[in-house]
Amino acid sequence: MVFSSLFFLYAYLPLCLIVYHLVKKIEHKNTVLLVFSLFFYAWGEPFWVLQLLISGSLVYLFGRLMAACRPDREQKSRKLFLILGILSALIPLLVFKYSDFFIANINAVLGISLAQPNFALPIGISFYTFQIISYIVDLYWGNCQVQKRLDYFLLYQSFFPQLIAGPIVRYTDIEQAMTNRHPSAKDRALGARRFVAGLAKKCLIANYAGSLVAQTIESSRLSRLSGLEALIGLIAYSLQIYYDFSAYSDMAIGLGRIFGFHFPENFNYPYIARSVTDFWRRWHISLSSFFRDYVYIPLGGNRRHQLVNLCIVWFLTGFWHGASWNFIFWGLYYLVFLILEKTFLLSTLDRAPRILGHLYMVPITLFGWALFYFTDLSQLGIFLSRLFALNGPFMNLEGRVLLRQNFLFLVLAYLGSLPLLPKLKDLVNRKYSELEIHASPYYFAANLVQILGLLLLSTASLAGASYNPFLYFRF
Repeated sequence: MVFSSLFFLYAYLPLCLIVYHLVKKIEHKNTVLLVFSLFFYAWGEPFWVLQLLISGSLVYLFGRLMAACRPDREQKSRKLFLILGILSALIPLLVFKYSDFFIANINAVLGISLAQPNFALPIGISFYTFQIISYIVDLYWGNCQVQKRLDYFLLYQSFFPQLIAGPIVRYTDIEQAMTNRHPSAKDRALGARRFVAGLAKKCLIANYAGSLVAQTIESSRLSRLSGLEALIGLIAYSLQIYYDFSAYSDMAIGLGRIFGFHFPENFNYPYIARSVTDFWRRWHISLSSFFRDYVYIPLGGNRRHQLVNLCIVWFLTGFWHGASWNFIFWGLYYLVFLILEKTFLLSTLDRAPRILGHLYMVPITLFGWALFYFTDLSQLGIFLSRLFALNGPFMNLEGRVLLRQNFLFLVLAYLGSLPLLPKLKDLVNRKYSELEIHASPYYFAANLVQILGLLLLSTASLAGASYNPFLYFRF
């Protein structure tokens, strides 16, 4: 099930909200959310929900066993349960997501023919695996209390707003809210507005950008594209992946707030970044912070073996996104620029005008998305040859028509990825106090019209849409 579906919007979510608000006690509300979350996952993955429950239950069990050990006398036992908990979470991920990759490369290196299992990938396994790993590591470090109720822990693992495409929520983020949350009317209103804004980003912008990708670099015409068509397709993909993933994060954060949970932000206008370092502070923040806190710093951070630690982190960052060499190269590609920036380039960029930093990032980001998109490296080679017009013209009639038809969309979509609306809101707040604005009778009406208008437009888009995937489901 996806958020951007008519069934979710007009059947599943209303029913969940009604049942949730009919029960009063927090434990009953949690039970309602757990049941609806498992149904949400089982809707598209009826078999793999068992894997989710098994891995979650094992991590819960090892967490309880760890908590029962005394830190002063049974440290070895605590460490053993930590390792077992991490392995019980990681092994399913390695088996289902990476076994074909490992076997294919072993066959290629050794010249043998081991059979590949060709497992279907459980949706969201990369996200919920990292979530439960963060729990047991934080428990070992003493950053959180042990969760004694299995149903509460499974709710944390499977909570439907962020189950299948993030953000990666740590147990410490929602520990208090599991047993004590009282969302106000303002929380619910802001959550609904955030959800509908994310829905509109997905339906009205990401899906249209995706249709441009389908016409160009995803089409059977790849080897016959002009350079302009290839460039339009690449720009469209950079917009699609940003709006698609940030839209899901917006919807997840909005839904969480409606139910009284405050999830971490996952995007902070990455396309205004002035450096690769800045970009990765703004893009998929929950993943970057996970690798920083649970891999980079425990390995020694910048205190010892910094270069080795960076190599490990960025190899894993790329590999997390998919079992393919292009993702590994994509992670290492960004590693090269990060090392250059740490060595000398970042200080130069900090002193330079902001526009130079943005111009520096444009080709880096675009080439990075090309490397990310093409899992077949031979296809990447064909695309680059078309992009740089090595085997054909840069501009042809089809490219000019495509640009003319979509120029306004591309410009507006790019402007929408910049923090222009927050800046406008800040200007209004400087002129009028927030209290004055919220007290105005027009404020509520304007918000209501905005939400209903975006919901109506998104619904109309979904009713006639044939293209409506979430890109990050496959990661």
